[in-house]
Amino acid sequence: MTVRNRNPWVSQPAYDDISYSAAPTTPAAQAPTGPDAPQLGVPAPALGDQLPLIPQGDADLWWLGVHGGAGESSLSGVFPGSEPAGHGWPQTAGDEPARVVLVARSNMRGLTAAQAAATQWASGLVPGVNVLGLVIVADSPGRLPRPLRDFAHLVSGGVPRTWTVPWIESWRLGEPLALSHAPREVRRLVDELRVLMHPSAEGTPN
Repeated sequence: MTVRNRNPWVSQPAYDDISYSAAPTTPAAQAPTGPDAPQLGVPAPALGDQLPLIPQGDADLWWLGVHGGAGESSLSGVFPGSEPAGHGWPQTAGDEPARVVLVARSNMRGLTAAQAAATQWASGLVPGVNVLGLVIVADSPGRLPRPLRDFAHLVSGGVPRTWTVPWIESWRLGEPLALSHAPREVRRLVDELRVLMHPSAEGTPN
């Protein structure tokens, strides 16, 4: 169900369980399940919880790590044309808003940082960006504990879409990054983002 006009920080919807082990099966990019634009009435997070605005060059897509070690550099390595934004909102000189995907680890620190970043964007404090969604990267192998799953549900309600990436041991070991050798969840993420970035190309071969 699309909830584009719902304020997720005022009234929370119920969410289906987020799977950290299975990729979506539908070929098209998922429709928004949360707000896809800043919302009226969302209070700004505390100044110390806000990410800075950072001048950047051009990129097709920016991965914004909402905390250190989120995994934005690894994701940029498997998606040509994308760049890691570091830990600040990219401010570009182009006429079009910068496409941004938030990236966070699945631990409490990461999810809390993701919530703060989503709130900062939703409150209208971040000009010149188009937030496509949030990637939650597993911080360890195995299923998330229930408290983290519940909090992930809550945070997911504040962004247009949420994707999950499992624990990838080869990335931890620093092995070369290659989309062809990435788990299907990562390949699915890249495919969906390509469709979101270029809707007219949906259904065409990669």
